[in-house]
Amino acid sequence: MSSQDTFISHLVELRDRLLRALLAVLIVFVALFIWPGSGPIYDVLAAPLMHALPQGTTMIATGVVTPFLVPVKVTALVGFLIVLPYVLYQAWAFVAPGLYEHEKKLALPTVVASTLLFLLGVAFCYFFVFGKVFTFIHNFAPKSITVAPDIEAYFSFVITMFLAFGIAFEIPIVVVVLARLGLVSIEKLRAARPYVVVGTFVVAAVVTPPDVLSQFMLAVPMCLLYEIGLFFARLAERKKAEAEAADDDQPMTDEEMESELDRADR
Repeated sequence: MSSQDTFISHLVELRDRLLRALLAVLIVFVALFIWPGSGPIYDVLAAPLMHALPQGTTMIATGVVTPFLVPVKVTALVGFLIVLPYVLYQAWAFVAPGLYEHEKKLALPTVVASTLLFLLGVAFCYFFVFGKVFTFIHNFAPKSITVAPDIEAYFSFVITMFLAFGIAFEIPIVVVVLARLGLVSIEKLRAARPYVVVGTFVVAAVVTPPDVLSQFMLAVPMCLLYEIGLFFARLAERKKAEAEAADDDQPMTDEEMESELDRADR
């Protein structure tokens, strides 16, 4: 097979896997749109804000089609999060044939762990961060202000926060991969702690709302996750060293002994 045919076959496979992923997202989206419906799903997403506001407060929609489009976008987002493991599996299945065996052993656990950590970051943001941040903002606001959040602005805020916390929870994976591939030594990662702390607070200040609480609630977990990544990197390095030592201690087979004797005779 020529290089051009190989390239075309890769493009065909990439197209097929993208279509499978999009079809899976579409199926789940349609199912969620039918039941429980986009309205109840948006109500669940808005629950942390509604609980922090006074009883009877409602959100507003300033656009003509916003009351329809925003819940539909939220339903699509939920559908994508549900199908995310399958989407990442399609990506893994596409790149796996071109990987070496040791790369496959590292890549598959990395894909699984990245998916779980991203979803964990989204769940941490929804169940813990939103309630604290919204309550803090509401208590800080002057009593003369009537709060009436816009649903489109709220959706944009939620997307930003979900992405920020989902990506932040990938820090252990990044640290472990850098150490396992030998790109950065564990000693250098340890020495970079002060810069990491400063960097996390800078990133938190950029991606979160301009309040101290939300910045701390993103920066502190990022620092802790960096330490968790260092722990697992050291653990993986120790296991690798033990495996190499065990291989060195194993007695040679007859074939290996004969090859060594032949090499010595030469």
